[in-house]
Amino acid sequence: MSILLSASTLAAAAPITGQASVIDGDTLEIHGQRIRLNGIDAPESRQLCRRAAGEPYRCGQLAALALADFVGLATVACEPTGRDRYKRVIATCEARGVDVGQWMVEQGRAMAFRRYSDKYVAEEVRASRARRGIWQGPFLPPWAWRAQAGENSPPHRR
Repeated sequence: MSILLSASTLAAAAPITGQASVIDGDTLEIHGQRIRLNGIDAPESRQLCRRAAGEPYRCGQLAALALADFVGLATVACEPTGRDRYKRVIATCEARGVDVGQWMVEQGRAMAFRRYSDKYVAEEVRASRARRGIWQGPFLPPWAWRAQAGENSPPHRR
């Protein structure tokens, strides 16, 4: 029994590499496996934010598009760190030698998900000060938007 547990633990921690499809601003799919980017939280696809002048825009949709443009056809390499409550792999991923989560936070398309990690806090502070992406105007953090919207199912759906 312990041999089976050890083998499944090793299999769960094996790197996942390949061409990625973007599900939303913080979720990829590689070879049919959903991967939640570790340490970040991006606005939800239906979420609206406001520009500096006050007009609403679909910040969640823009986050997903930015991620899709960044990843493109590059090979994405993900190092799993665990699973979330929806059984998605949580991983730190790289494309073209760049940490994908870090890039999303630096661009202001996602926030550091401090509830689970402080890995990208410095990048978030820089994006906020530069008023990039979501930081250009008022918005609800993704976790607050999900709570307000009453999202009880996995927050990252296709």
